[in-house]
Amino acid sequence: MKNILITGGAGFIGSHVIRLFVTKYPQYKIVNLDALTYAGNLENLKDIDHLPNYFFEKVNILDAPAIEQVFDKHQITDVIHLAAESHVDRSIVSPLDFVYTNIIGTVNLLNVARTKWKDDYSKHLFYHISTDEVYGALGAEGLFTETTPYHPNSPYSASKASSDHFVRAYAETYHMKTVVSNCSNNYGPFHFPEKLIPLFINNIITKKPLPVYGDGLYTRDWLFVKDHALAIDLIFHEGIADETYNIGGFNEWRNIDLIKLLCTLMDEKLGRAKGESVQLITYVKDRPGHDRRYAIDASKINKELGWKPTVTFEQGLSETIDWFLQNTEWLDNITSGAYEKYYDSMYSNRV
Repeated sequence: MKNILITGGAGFIGSHVIRLFVTKYPQYKIVNLDALTYAGNLENLKDIDHLPNYFFEKVNILDAPAIEQVFDKHQITDVIHLAAESHVDRSIVSPLDFVYTNIIGTVNLLNVARTKWKDDYSKHLFYHISTDEVYGALGAEGLFTETTPYHPNSPYSASKASSDHFVRAYAETYHMKTVVSNCSNNYGPFHFPEKLIPLFINNIITKKPLPVYGDGLYTRDWLFVKDHALAIDLIFHEGIADETYNIGGFNEWRNIDLIKLLCTLMDEKLGRAKGESVQLITYVKDRPGHDRRYAIDASKINKELGWKPTVTFEQGLSETIDWFLQNTEWLDNITSGAYEKYYDSMYSNRV
């Protein structure tokens, strides 16, 4: 019997992991711990929140006593840690928010787990989900591997790099059983529209400008969120303790090429004239410290655990667009009020 605490489970990636574990493992107790900040939304889980093995606890990971109470209440045996501040632009505006949540919050979880599991660490796993951005930027060639030196270039990636190091330090110092995975850019249903793909889907729907940073030639490796959840499941159950696994989509795209593909697909699905949405592209002032290229070598998880993406980028992107078009009420609910003020502050002064 496993009682798994999944932090950040009301967020984008977390909700997909929660859904997978709750439905695939009815014998497990799955506890979703989320503070329900701007990107946390329980509507993301309304299709499974009635199931008997799912539990929700509204707790901020900065509140160590509350975390301890959750561990006691649910007799937590394992942690899958996804809760994090994750938007680079927000980290530039407010770095300390990222220090508190991503570093101190992670250490709070580690401390509670260390205390509660000290009788036998071998029976418990602390699984920390991180990002490829901790590795810095790549040139025109090469890929990030699990042994690539850390070189974070934004407050966000620096905070995630620090949390990764704390997890490894606790494994070495206290002999806790841990595992870390570093993923590339995720996309898919339930994605909060501050990130590129859902932001542009929403802007195309509403015929707002598509704000492209700099020259648009920044390159990212894109990973469908459902494939990421499957990888997390595999690493949790079959990964080797104290190892790191890179999870990527084998799928590099320059931003401008991705945006043009998105415009083409959206025009087809919305019944608009060919090329109509491309006219919305607007180049804006680049953000500080913008990494030129990320690309993950996911051969380790492929060779050792047998994981690989299940869909092509075009298939995943088409499914993502269809979901947003079919869930306009969800989109409307989260793109009102405070989000509008944030959006204006991010992009209105960069044209």
